[in-house]
Amino acid sequence: MKRFLLLLPIILISVHLKANDTIIVRKDPRFDLLSDKQAEINKRTSMMTSSGLYKGFRIQVLSTTSRDQANQIKSDLLNRFLEEKTYLQYHSPYFKVRIGNFINKEDAEKFRLKLNKSYPQGVYVVEDVIEYTAPE
Repeated sequence: MKRFLLLLPIILISVHLKANDTIIVRKDPRFDLLSDKQAEINKRTSMMTSSGLYKGFRIQVLSTTSRDQANQIKSDLLNRFLEEKTYLQYHSPYFKVRIGNFINKEDAEKFRLKLNKSYPQGVYVVEDVIEYTAPE
């Protein structure tokens, strides 16, 4: 009981003191710049793989076991679509011919529709690590 009587005035005084205190926080405007910069970095790194390359899309034109057929399709793509890079990958036992470096799947789909006119045998969009240089 004695402890309670000693604690009661201390509690009342502390409650009274806290009631009169006000805290004003002023934010430095540089924090907004810093948070915007960090958001941009986070957006850019979310598109990257652990090795520092970018995640994106390519169009797979052919998957075959014939190296000659794959090389023929690749050279044909190089001649028809000069603005896009072509890639020949070997995943045992298949040679895969892919074209393009697209960040957005929508852009890859648009290009796929162009390719379907020339290669109607199952051209489709695949996720892949792409060559991309981010704008600064």
